[in-house]
Amino acid sequence: MAVAELWETLKQAIVAYTGLSPAAFFTAVAVAAALYHVVSGLFAPPSPPPRPRDEPEAEPLPPPVQLGEVSEEELRQYDGSDPKKPLLMAIKGQIYDVTQSRMFYGPGGPYALFAGKDASRALAKMSFEPQDLTGDISGLGPFELDALLDWEYKFMGKYVKVGTVKKTAPVEDGNTSTSPETNEAPSAAEPEPETEKTPASSAAEREPEPEKTPATSAAEPEKTPAT
Repeated sequence: MAVAELWETLKQAIVAYTGLSPAAFFTAVAVAAALYHVVSGLFAPPSPPPRPRDEPEAEPLPPPVQLGEVSEEELRQYDGSDPKKPLLMAIKGQIYDVTQSRMFYGPGGPYALFAGKDASRALAKMSFEPQDLTGDISGLGPFELDALLDWEYKFMGKYVKVGTVKKTAPVEDGNTSTSPETNEAPSAAEPEPETEKTPASSAAEREPEPEKTPATSAAEPEKTPAT
């Protein structure tokens, strides 16, 4: 009974103060609430973006290790196949640690075939041919040498130098040591035939002289008594 009396009192108040029926009044209230929600959504500040997940931090790279002077065979051990070893690459005999650019020079990278080698000739020619993966830059043109110089400046400014490639000087010394022996052999053999030929030629020149001398001396006494 109390609820019915309260509802009747509310309807009378709505009609008295708004001039609307209770149904029209509540419909207008619902429309106003929906309109308010739409308008407030347009002017409200955007909600903050969702918080990203905590990604594990990458492990810091170990400091570069100085190798000193190494051979080409030893340099091949640092081509990235062993993840525990640094990634190295050489230009003009200078070795650089390129571990920080493993995405480029590591296994599967676009320049992976340069790792563990002195790729001076390949970089100068921008070649990926196996025969160009060498530090021999003989026969390159001026434009290719300029390109190689740009690569060298880039590596000097970005990476740490950790060593040099050992030159193959002992092989050249071995060749030069054998060449004097071969040169000495013919030089020692040359005097022998010369000494043998010299007496023969001198004897051949001297032989006619003694034959002419007795002939002239014998002819002169015969002509003297005739006069």
